[in-house]
Amino acid sequence: MSASIVFYAWGGVSLTSILIVSIIGNCLFGLLINRAKHISKLYLLIGISFNLLLLGTFKYGGFIIENLNIITSRINLKPIDNPGIILPLGISFFTFQALSYLIDVYRNETPVQKNLFHLALFISFFPQLIAGPIVRYNYIAKQLTNRKETIDNFSRGIERFVLGLVKKVVIANQFAIVANEVFNLSPDILPQQMAWAGLICYSFQIYFDFAGYSDMAIGLGRMFGFQLPENFDYPYITGSIRQFWNHWHITLGAWLKNYLYFPLGGNKKGTQRTYLNLLLVFIICGFWHGASWNFFVWGLVHGSFMIFERIWFEEKILKKIGKIIPVFYTFSVATLAWVFFETKDLEHSIAFFKVLFIGNQEFSGGNYLVRMFSPEFFVIATPAVAGSFGFFKKIQRVAEDNLPELKHSLVVNSLKTAFILCALVIITILLISDTYNPFIYFRF
Repeated sequence: MSASIVFYAWGGVSLTSILIVSIIGNCLFGLLINRAKHISKLYLLIGISFNLLLLGTFKYGGFIIENLNIITSRINLKPIDNPGIILPLGISFFTFQALSYLIDVYRNETPVQKNLFHLALFISFFPQLIAGPIVRYNYIAKQLTNRKETIDNFSRGIERFVLGLVKKVVIANQFAIVANEVFNLSPDILPQQMAWAGLICYSFQIYFDFAGYSDMAIGLGRMFGFQLPENFDYPYITGSIRQFWNHWHITLGAWLKNYLYFPLGGNKKGTQRTYLNLLLVFIICGFWHGASWNFFVWGLVHGSFMIFERIWFEEKILKKIGKIIPVFYTFSVATLAWVFFETKDLEHSIAFFKVLFIGNQEFSGGNYLVRMFSPEFFVIATPAVAGSFGFFKKIQRVAEDNLPELKHSLVVNSLKTAFILCALVIITILLISDTYNPFIYFRF
């Protein structure tokens, strides 16, 4: 627990107090909910308000003031000074974890944690503190006090951690070279071909960036004896947006379903209410990612497609036209929606979409594309794209079905070890030579 606090403090000592306040506050509210059964719902509501107040103040305070100032400017009132609130790293993730703890205690789905240090370890566990996976308390409760630290777990954890590093440092950063150049250009001078290339690259960048971090978190957790939940399962080969959300950021989708969609009534209060619930959940999902109207629209897009598919499109169309077209549809919708993720504001988003579908007649992207796509890019991107669409997973499955002895083969295991060592050397060189390695989801 202490190591996790120190790890968090490394990113900003002053902001660590927010994490500590969250830990102490949620420990107190958990005890009150458990002891005062006759008014446990009241304490739950106060505990939820406490967490949302922390999240709202530090993540949405500036956004709220900015929008209030737009209103006050129209009625000739003095604008509110923006206090310049700094966003604490990972506040969205550890707040959602704390909320799951309080709600599960209230529902009697998990015993209350009376040990402050054990609860602090759950909320602040450093491998997944900054960007998930989001872990429900009842998933990890027993592991806080009883877990096995073995050589096998440690070695498998290293493998998973290195895989995550490869996804982030080698693959995501390569796609980022193209994506960053495209999204940093003004749409007024952005060629159409270049816009499409940058958007597609961003789609793979954000996947390998976030999936890479999740692999690293799961690997680190396993090295210490923790079994953290999976967070990605080849989302780009799914056949609908509904399926996409069962495979992309799995732990967030599960959290929203258990603590928001079901309490709102789910699909048990009529068709119209179901559609409204879906829309509300995805709008909140959008705002959870960031304090911007872009994220509102991003959530609205996904929620709208969920409703569209539920009405008729998935059952009557997608499930009857094979696998390739539904996968193309899902990837296209998800990729186009990423525009709202990466553009600065809605004005930028609209201008970018105009370039995508109308183009800039005065600018041709041919020369730009030749310069952007180096031979090194194709060497890395080609197998990466194939892997994201399940190509290597299928080869592995066929090999294991037909040659099960390979799994325990000395040659195969030796090659795997050699790959890990080589990957570590290459990644170390890349990290030393390039100090700019941001994880996209750190800012959410």
